Amino acid sequence: MRIHLTSVFVDDQEKALRFYTEVLGFVKKHDVPLGEHRWLTVVSPEDPDGTELLLEPSGHPAVQPYKTALVQDGIPATSFAVDDVRAEFSRLHDLGVTFTQEPLEMGPVTTAVLDDTCGNLIQIVHRK
Repeated sequence: MRIHLTSVFVDDQEKALRFYTEVLGFVKKHDVPLGEHRWLTVVSPEDPDGTELLLEPSGHPAVQPYKTALVQDGIPATSFAVDDVRAEFSRLHDLGVTFTQEPLEMGPVTTAVLDDTCGNLIQIVHRK
């Protein structure tokens, strides 16, 4: 068994697609119209057949209180692996990305937390 799909709730799918592709560097995998929304997934360009991230609309009434609580408590909605957190932090910071946590070493891992502009905090991490 392996993880095939995971999701992050986004306030605006088009805005999320731009951020996750143009800023973070993912590539669009699926874009299927579903009424007013889309089945919209992105993947890592390093693993195009790997785990997909669904940019899921935040329309369900339970989603906004959930997202708000996570952000208020500083809890990331998900975590992405990178080769070097400090280098990625610099690259993204230069692109204007807002971070709520700068690179922090915690034993064998280094993490940083960014705002995805779509209502979520996202952690980036690498292991030594």
